[in-house]
Amino acid sequence: MADIGRNGGDPRRIAPASGRRRSPGFDKGRQLNPAAERDIAALLGDRSRAPELLVEHLHLVQDRYGFLGAEHLQALASEMRLSMAEVFEVASFYAHFDIILDGETPPPPVTVRVCDSLTCACAGGDALLESLPGRLGADVRVVRAPCMGRCDTAPVAQVGHRHVDRADAESIAAAVNGGDHHPEIPDHMGFDVYVGAGGYGLLRDCLAGNRSADELVAIMEDSGLRGLGGAGFPAGRKWRFVRAEAGRRLMAVNADEGEPGTFKDRYYLEHDPHRFLEGMLVAAWAIEAEAIYIYLRDEYPAVREMLLAAIAEVEHKGLNGDCTIHLRRGAGAYICGEESAMLESIEGKRGLPRHKPPFPSQVGLFGQPTLIHNVETLYWVRDIVERGPAWFSAEGRNGRQGRRSFSVSGRVKEPGVKFAPAGITARELIDEYCGGMADGHTFSAYLPGGASGGILPASMANIPLDFGTLEAHGCFIGSAAVIVLSDKDSIRGAALNLMRFFEDESCGQCTPCRVGTEKAVELMSEATWDEDLLRELGGVMASASICGLGQAAPNPLLCLLKYFPEELS
Repeated sequence: MADIGRNGGDPRRIAPASGRRRSPGFDKGRQLNPAAERDIAALLGDRSRAPELLVEHLHLVQDRYGFLGAEHLQALASEMRLSMAEVFEVASFYAHFDIILDGETPPPPVTVRVCDSLTCACAGGDALLESLPGRLGADVRVVRAPCMGRCDTAPVAQVGHRHVDRADAESIAAAVNGGDHHPEIPDHMGFDVYVGAGGYGLLRDCLAGNRSADELVAIMEDSGLRGLGGAGFPAGRKWRFVRAEAGRRLMAVNADEGEPGTFKDRYYLEHDPHRFLEGMLVAAWAIEAEAIYIYLRDEYPAVREMLLAAIAEVEHKGLNGDCTIHLRRGAGAYICGEESAMLESIEGKRGLPRHKPPFPSQVGLFGQPTLIHNVETLYWVRDIVERGPAWFSAEGRNGRQGRRSFSVSGRVKEPGVKFAPAGITARELIDEYCGGMADGHTFSAYLPGGASGGILPASMANIPLDFGTLEAHGCFIGSAAVIVLSDKDSIRGAALNLMRFFEDESCGQCTPCRVGTEKAVELMSEATWDEDLLRELGGVMASASICGLGQAAPNPLLCLLKYFPEELS
């Protein structure tokens, strides 16, 4: 493809047939800046210029210069043999890229992001956000940010790439003035300790031929393990489907848990990354994947550094076999948690969901059959195989089977990741695993499945939390993010907070979601709600949106209208 801004041939060809005289040939459009060309060439070094790496290379430029200048974008387009339009549309899609056009002022050297999602808002995040600009000065940019996956330590801020948990103005100012804006690496189980405890034994048996793929698929099916990213599709069946496809097979790992209230994947990656990697490599071995692509949300910079080091150790020991591992970095787009949008982003494009069918197990990443799992699903593979499928399936309450990792946040004494039986109720979860409600708070409502899972009153807290138990009530468990609200919280305000999140995060591809979320926010911001119109709007969004974002966005609103009529008076 010819470089943008070049006529691609002899300038004498521009003379029109009419014989009208024109000036000598010239390059049209933005001209390449030689200094910017040298900058980008040196920055990329010997890295591949393949189009699929566009998002990765945009991160390189942003990290190096603090923003994406127009001249560097043009130089990157030239270096990657892409059009400026292709580069700009991708860069402008993702929230974490700061594009600075000609004449615009670059952002200050330090950016402070303050989470404004529901749990942080309940913990005072909005007031904190308003107080910071005057305190931190002109050299610091303060911006709102969606959920950072640290709801158990709300309110949360991020200074550069460094998180501030249970943040207040003083701790944020200290982080800004401290100068170290790199991520803080948490204590975790390293390679040697993991191997000493029997780690990678299962994988070594697989690579040595001591295990068969059919055996492992059967174990996974017998365990009843379902995808723990939200959809709940049986994991073993997914392995079998992908194995049945002919040709080159790939694997993609969804580590982009952007659902407000969800943080279990981050917790497991921060504590025991090699258990996840072993499960991932065993699954890849079972389906004979040639390559694995891990898509990690950009809000997890510490996890990224940990995984880079852990993957290097695995490759050094040859434990990846013939399978290549790629770690890809998201750029601030909740929609990329949807599996097909994630595939688009891995391919270096905007994260727009694909129409289905075909399904990714048939036509997935780069058009190849692709096994897609989230982090937690893979985290349990080793335990299920070594301990037997009954270890996982024998647990359960209220007629349900299996175990679930619940991300619990909000008005409880002990928020965090709770590994509990599937089918446990919200009331049991609060009382038995979270130390009860926080002092001074009375249980009033809960979200059983994060921002998109709906809202239920405390009077309905005895419903088993599992796949298929909540749908009759207009809710679902999804990734099991349980946000607990109290008598101190406005349910109406919570629903509006969630709808604003969906409005911001809509990819804009389909009208029901793009326009529906915007109109819903407008209507919900009125002092008096037009309930009939809101119900009609929610129904259109749920039935006509392309993907789960628009389909589930009305759930909190519709639950509020159904279960909390007192909030509307």
